Amino acid sequence: MNAIRTVGVIGAGRMGLPIVGHLARKGFTAIVHDVDAGKRAAAETRGGQWAADLAGLAAAQAMLICVGYDRELRELLSGRGLLGHARRDTVVAILSTVHPGTVRELAALGASHGLHVVDATMCRGSWAADDGTLLSFVGGSADVVERLRPVLAAFSSDIIHTGDVGTAQVAKAVNNMMMWACLVADHEALALAQRYGLDVEMMRRALLTTHSANGALEHWGKQTMAWADDDMEIVAAMAQEKGLALPQAKAVQAICRTLKPRRFKLEQYGT
Repeated sequence: MNAIRTVGVIGAGRMGLPIVGHLARKGFTAIVHDVDAGKRAAAETRGGQWAADLAGLAAAQAMLICVGYDRELRELLSGRGLLGHARRDTVVAILSTVHPGTVRELAALGASHGLHVVDATMCRGSWAADDGTLLSFVGGSADVVERLRPVLAAFSSDIIHTGDVGTAQVAKAVNNMMMWACLVADHEALALAQRYGLDVEMMRRALLTTHSANGALEHWGKQTMAWADDDMEIVAAMAQEKGLALPQAKAVQAICRTLKPRRFKLEQYGT
């Protein structure tokens, strides 16, 4: 079986664009498509070849899907989408964060058309995408994951095969659940410290040397709340499906929903 050398990237957003650059630098041919044609220049600057439509991705041996929402993902894997243009034996990796059931459904649909659909979720944030040091969880059959591994290694310093299709979404949900809980706790704790006159940056650096240390605290100021509510909504749906109460997750979700329209700042914890 030939090694993958031509990769389609669907979605040239905050995560997709750095991935294009890493692929090109590692010698892959990166063909890029986004519904926003205004992203063409940025994609080409990073070494990508622009495809005006999905038909332009037909030469790709693997496709990385970096769209934001379940609805967009389902439209892409429809008969008028990739199923109508991708050649048989193409590996389709879903980098988007969605419910595990969605990936399993799309994997079955893709298999009926000769495609290998896997989920390859990304952790560590946009700065890790810039540096090429993402953690990629991958769910799918071992042979397909091994075919895809060199592609993922172009932008990931760690690749973990989590099991069957859909399991990478479970791993990402667990990551997100813990990350948002830590971020909310960090902000509330530092807001309390600030109200009592302590220097916030001094406290942050000190806490990183204790058992209170966490990734959100380490990367203070880099996170936004843009995807928090969506991530926690997926966690809530998964918990309900399995009959888990997860009271802390519910509290974190409610806080994320409240804070999402605004910048997440300490001053929000005023009276």
